[in-house]
Amino acid sequence: MKLLASPYRTSNLKHQTISSLAESRKKIKNMNSKAKTARRQNIRFGIRKKINGTAAKPRLSVFRSNTEIYAQLIDDVSGQTLAAASSKEKSIAAQKATKSEKSKLVGSAIAAKASELGLKEVVFDRGGYLYHGRVKAVADGAREGGLKF
Repeated sequence: MKLLASPYRTSNLKHQTISSLAESRKKIKNMNSKAKTARRQNIRFGIRKKINGTAAKPRLSVFRSNTEIYAQLIDDVSGQTLAAASSKEKSIAAQKATKSEKSKLVGSAIAAKASELGLKEVVFDRGGYLYHGRVKAVADGAREGGLKF
């Protein structure tokens, strides 16, 4: 922040102070979003150390964006995705529902695809997100569809 030489120009000084505050807030906001993403990645890696999916008991991985939610059944031994469901599928996207209700439908859709493959048990991977809200709704929908965690 620069100080003006003349003490009579207080209006410019106020403007400079306000603009520098706004710039510093933008920098802090960017740092917070980066830190938040890095924190979620660290949590995700810690979860992945403990959880492993096989062909008989695959990993049910959840990814949550601001508008959509995605779920996959993954066999970590062979590195293949066995089945996937998302809120972008036509049957789910066509419905007028909240994001949490659509998440529950994604859970039931992934459970239906798992039963077609003959899978009854999965390991739930919340992907670094809190087990709350839409992530919990996916898990509830999958349980109602017949999957066991």
